[in-house]
Amino acid sequence: MERYEILKDIGSGNFGVAKLVRDKRTGELYAVKYIERGPKIDEHVQREIMNHRSLKHPNIIKFKEVN
Repeated sequence: MERYEILKDIGSGNFGVAKLVRDKRTGELYAVKYIERGPKIDEHVQREIMNHRSLKHPNIIKFKEVN
């Protein structure tokens, strides 16, 4: 995550926290969802990633990456 500068928290949910970040190379702003990992949560995390990748909504630009 060295590529991004964290600007502020923008929300939280059952599995993680969303933060507003800026790409240090391009200056573009992104919402990054930080999800806690662990044996009990991994199945939910995988499902969350698949849901975000397939999401098509006019208020969401696109799913970018998983780290």
